[in-house]
Amino acid sequence: MVIRTRLVELSCLEAVAYRQKLRGGQAGVVILRHDSAQPGLALLNHRSGEADLAAHTPADLFPPEAFQEALELTAGLPYSSRGPVRSPAAMTGAGVAGAAVEGASATAAAPSPLDEESTPEAVATVKSADYAAIVKAYTNKKGEISYELLNKTLIQAARSNPYVAEMVARKATLEAIRDHVVKANFEAVTGNRALGLPEVHRILELLDEVSPRSVLRELNDDLRKLVGEAGA
Repeated sequence: MVIRTRLVELSCLEAVAYRQKLRGGQAGVVILRHDSAQPGLALLNHRSGEADLAAHTPADLFPPEAFQEALELTAGLPYSSRGPVRSPAAMTGAGVAGAAVEGASATAAAPSPLDEESTPEAVATVKSADYAAIVKAYTNKKGEISYELLNKTLIQAARSNPYVAEMVARKATLEAIRDHVVKANFEAVTGNRALGLPEVHRILELLDEVSPRSVLRELNDDLRKLVGEAGA
């Protein structure tokens, strides 16, 4: 099994696309053309927010505007554990037309990072009841994670929590304050008081990889402001 988003249809190509969690902490944007056996892969650049074309992905088949559209359409779609997906042209005996097929076996080909299964820890996290509860709590009617709602909820919790005020007063690090706020919220959402920080961080990593920007950007900015106000 791999960890990826659901499929989206592109308008600039006869193709479908999705995001996939790759080994080594990378996230990939994948495009499957209906008329080509070769998948197109670009690696998500967290600094620029763009998709950088991977080696051996031909730009004539997979132009930058296709990856830009795929990036926009998959933004906020939650990861889940799913079977692999192949273009019909990549399947034994298949023609070159038709829709992509999920869970299909491919013809023999060179090893690809798309064929590598996710780590057991990542699969366990994405299959967990805790991850499911958090995704459900912060998913909008479009099926996208509402990072605005997530950050707004966490900011309100930080501003109203007496223990956070105490942490700020004793000059705790921003990381420690953020960890406390997020962990407390995730415990409340999941009902799991035994939720550990490693699990919290793994869930945040999954949410961050499908975020159009840093998952906790607004919370981080507000915590800096909070700490600055206390030191003024």
